[in-house]
Amino acid sequence: MELGTERSKSGLLYGLAAYGLWGAVPLYFVYLNRKAVSPEELLAHRIVWSMVLLAIIQTCVGRWKELGRCWTVPRTRRTLLLTSLLIAANWYFYIFAATHERLVEASLGYFITPLASAALGLVVLRERLRRVQTIALLLAAAGVVVLTVQTGVLPWLALTLAGSFSLYGLFRKTVAADALTGLTFESLVLMPFALGWGVWMQIKGTAAFGHGDSVIDLLLLAASVITVVPLYCFAQAARRLRLSTIGFLQYIAPTLQMLVAVTIMDEPFHSAQLYGFVPIWAALAIYSADAVWAYRKRERVLVNE
Repeated sequence: MELGTERSKSGLLYGLAAYGLWGAVPLYFVYLNRKAVSPEELLAHRIVWSMVLLAIIQTCVGRWKELGRCWTVPRTRRTLLLTSLLIAANWYFYIFAATHERLVEASLGYFITPLASAALGLVVLRERLRRVQTIALLLAAAGVVVLTVQTGVLPWLALTLAGSFSLYGLFRKTVAADALTGLTFESLVLMPFALGWGVWMQIKGTAAFGHGDSVIDLLLLAASVITVVPLYCFAQAARRLRLSTIGFLQYIAPTLQMLVAVTIMDEPFHSAQLYGFVPIWAALAIYSADAVWAYRKRERVLVNE
């Protein structure tokens, strides 16, 4: 019993660390952008230095054979090639949002991601939704419509972030590769493009890296840590916590992103936006409550058996 409690406590700490870091990372991108580092250069360094760190980790844990297996199995290779494109798009648009004062919209994207994932499960995996889940999806859709009508602009950035990340989660769920191996594969695929872009920026003279500011250089090197550490913490939390707990923790990141946007970056948050957010928050509350109820019901059934 004590062992289980300790695992839950450590899992909670890992989960808070993961989602806390994901919520605070916009400050990193904003700072570097204000130091004349473009979103494209930020993305390139994130990919390259993540690959370097992942290569070190893979060597330490001896998982290169597993990575090789992913290359040799056609279905796994095709799926991971697709997820490489999806995660690159998600990273780029998130960096774009943080550096173009659109973090409130980005937080909206991550608020609706769980609901987008449920919709994909319905359409792609033919999963059946309970009535309450259907109501939650309809409420979220209504929130997007209200937001579009009130602001006069489709929240394309939020929808792009939600769509790319939920699709990424869907395909990663179906592939036979753990989180570390999958991310290493994706980084390896993207690294030649990232390196090529970095070299091109150096030739053009538009790169910030390596031009005298050692603090900027070190911060760009730290992109690997910012990418890999939260993922590691999340993987550890997922092994120790119930899915229902993980489901609640995932709202920490977009909540922190919104707070950072409004309180630190002084992004406007008008009543027109609030009218769209309220139905989405209501949808999340309903969806989360239903998930907890369903999980506890399954547990009771297992105990009785």
